[in-house]
Amino acid sequence: MLAKKTSKNQITLPKAVISRFPAVEYFDVREENGRIVLAPVKTGGADAVREKLRMLGITSADVDNAIAWAREK
Repeated sequence: MLAKKTSKNQITLPKAVISRFPAVEYFDVREENGRIVLAPVKTGGADAVREKLRMLGITSADVDNAIAWAREK
């Protein structure tokens, strides 16, 4: 499959490829041995942690106190 680079350095990923990643919005881009490699990135990890803390009833003050306690050691 071909993907053409535009004058603004953009490419469109072929539908046959991107359809295998329906929930992915972001990709990590890197160069490896002269190749461009895209890797799907899961976002929202911090939001999931905040929601779990909220469900457990843990407040920001609780987290601050735990950090202060851990730093005393």
